[in-house]
Amino acid sequence: MPSNKRGYTTATIVVGAFVIGTLDILYAIAFWYPRGVAPARIFQSIAAGIYGPASFSLGTHSVAIGAALHYFIALCIVLVYWVASRRFEVLVRRPIVSGSIYGVLVYLVMNYVVIPLSATKRPAFLLSWVVCSVLVHAFVIGVPAALFSRAAIRASSPSPVPD
Repeated sequence: MPSNKRGYTTATIVVGAFVIGTLDILYAIAFWYPRGVAPARIFQSIAAGIYGPASFSLGTHSVAIGAALHYFIALCIVLVYWVASRRFEVLVRRPIVSGSIYGVLVYLVMNYVVIPLSATKRPAFLLSWVVCSVLVHAFVIGVPAALFSRAAIRASSPSPVPD
């Protein structure tokens, strides 16, 4: 593959990660800010996956680490879909359905595998947060991850990928 195609593929994946990471954090801020949770605390709660409860006393350091972790996770989400799409053509042909299913799977993995294995304590159950989060993961994270992955694959394919 020529380097310009490789560069476009990489850029598309990185932009996709930035878009879904930004949409996801904006959702979290929009949900929690009216409930008295400052945006910095949301990033600190992400960093708590590494630092545990100490994250909330580390100031801007844990805010920056939380932001970096958040966008790294977003990058991993897009990369996993892109890698899978290269093997399973249906993920490219049906990005809305496949992406929404993928988004729900991401939610389940994050909440029932990643968070329990991290240093953070399990958050209290809040039905409105869970319902909104599942929908956001399906349509605001999964579908854009699928669409950016499809764009990256189409840019690097020698022949057009069918719709």
